[in-house]
Amino acid sequence: MPFLFFSNKNSQNSFPVTAIMLSTRRLLPSITNFTHRSLSTTSILKSTDISVKEERPHVYNVKLNRPAKLNTFTMDMWREFKKAIDGLAEDPKCRSIIISGEGKAFCAGIDLAAGLSNIIQVIQDDSIEIGRKGRAVRRFIGEIQDCFTALEKCPKPIIAAVHSHCLGAGIDLITACDIRIASQDANFSIRFLFKEVHIGLAADIGTLNRIQKVVGNDSWTREIALTARDFGADEAHRYGLISRICDDRQSLLENSIELAARIAEKSPIAVQGTKETLNYARDHSTEDSLNFIKTWNMSQLLSTDLMNSALAAMNKQKATYEDV
Repeated sequence: MPFLFFSNKNSQNSFPVTAIMLSTRRLLPSITNFTHRSLSTTSILKSTDISVKEERPHVYNVKLNRPAKLNTFTMDMWREFKKAIDGLAEDPKCRSIIISGEGKAFCAGIDLAAGLSNIIQVIQDDSIEIGRKGRAVRRFIGEIQDCFTALEKCPKPIIAAVHSHCLGAGIDLITACDIRIASQDANFSIRFLFKEVHIGLAADIGTLNRIQKVVGNDSWTREIALTARDFGADEAHRYGLISRICDDRQSLLENSIELAARIAEKSPIAVQGTKETLNYARDHSTEDSLNFIKTWNMSQLLSTDLMNSALAAMNKQKATYEDV
């Protein structure tokens, strides 16, 4: 056992961390029996526009599956996407997630006819009172935003694997992910079927709200947002939108799976706590985020994962962890 102790300054007693860990372990069965339910994410999906596959143990690939339409989003597809992500967020077997696209493109934006037809009808309906029409538009935008915000809220790390076209809603999607990698042929633009800035529309699903925090170069993000110009994988990598470039789509998938599997091998308590803390630190002051991690770890350090990791290191073995 490692020699780690908690000491009480007002007492002669010292309490070994190992004793606390073992006491906690005895309490876990009743808790885990309640929380460790295996959820069948695929079974709850009602369409084939989104597919979910377990690529490796604990590694799930959520695939955009409208190749004939270049994986452009419809309202039904958005809802199915959120359902898949929310399901994996609660599935204890899932520890890391890949988002990929089937066919010639990762995502070419929004399917105008199937994705916006309902709200366009509302906007054009003069019989609807203007204030109520505005409320309807706000609810519509909010529902779509929530579908990609689910990626941020999901405690499992999410890797966007981008090939070919990543336009408009595709950028909205990947900027809500934790890690972004792309094939050499990837092509990006903050637009969907047409450039928003050309038709009097500011992108409203998440790109403008996240990309500056992702990239950190204000001048470049304003340039690509205000011009809606295309840019390739090399430029995206140079400015930090993606972290690595793969030679082709097959290499992209292999790299994504390997990266996700490497993450999935780690303690899920540590990995999910790290994502929560990084997200909190991004949106708060250093002082607030330091207080956050103190409060977070006052409970999470009691996990048996810490002891399992220490014992595995001492014995030069690979640690294994319970699902969470």
